[in-house]
Amino acid sequence: MYEPYESWDTHRPPRRNRRAVAIAVGALLALLLVPVGVDRFATARVESRTATAFQAGMHTPSAPEVHVRGFPVLTQLAAGTLRRVDITAHDIPASDTTGPLPVSELSLRLKELRKSDDESEALARSAEATALLSYPDLSAALGPEISRGTRPDQVRASVLLPTGDDVTVAATVSVLSGNRIAFKDFQVTGGPLPEVGRVALGKVFERPIQLRTIPQGLHLRSVTTTESGLIARLSGESVTFRSDDSSRGNSVEGDSSYGNA
Repeated sequence: MYEPYESWDTHRPPRRNRRAVAIAVGALLALLLVPVGVDRFATARVESRTATAFQAGMHTPSAPEVHVRGFPVLTQLAAGTLRRVDITAHDIPASDTTGPLPVSELSLRLKELRKSDDESEALARSAEATALLSYPDLSAALGPEISRGTRPDQVRASVLLPTGDDVTVAATVSVLSGNRIAFKDFQVTGGPLPEVGRVALGKVFERPIQLRTIPQGLHLRSVTTTESGLIARLSGESVTFRSDDSSRGNSVEGDSSYGNA
């Protein structure tokens, strides 16, 4: 009898050949996956060490989130330079009791991070950062209650005058040299503002706030307002993370684990 279709068995490779192919494919996958696994282990290790060093230097209550970008990381470690490292830290305290403001969140994007020859510091060729300064922390530092204004460059302050009256004013935030944030151009938005009140406001806002709890080499570029607080944007080249205690206040302390696998 004529069979309109050929048997499937005539197109199947011998069972022994199929088994040999499966073994070969499995061996190839193993060769590929082993280096990937080793690289991921090295990545996790250097991320953990970097987080530990950053936390020790900045005295944060918890370790920051650290991500080493690029693959493979092992070749970057062998060359002594990590192409890109992203760090997000929370609740960085002020470096002393008289000056700088705490930083609620600091996000760093570091490029070409490497250790110094004596392993006492780490150096990024360039970096970009954003820092969140919360309104409660601003209020504690300045005195009056600070909140968001009606413009992206404006904050609102509720001030208790020496006369016992409350007055609400709007102030413009701006960037000054030396990583400082200034408050100026006061405008009354609620309540009377006698001369005594104007003098009181001048004393509250006359001194700019300086950002010190940031790595050395970052420079303040802009500041805007959000619902949560002020967002300061910074960037710079040759950004340094030091491991010695003298660096507290303008760079990162801790051990010399940055970039170690």
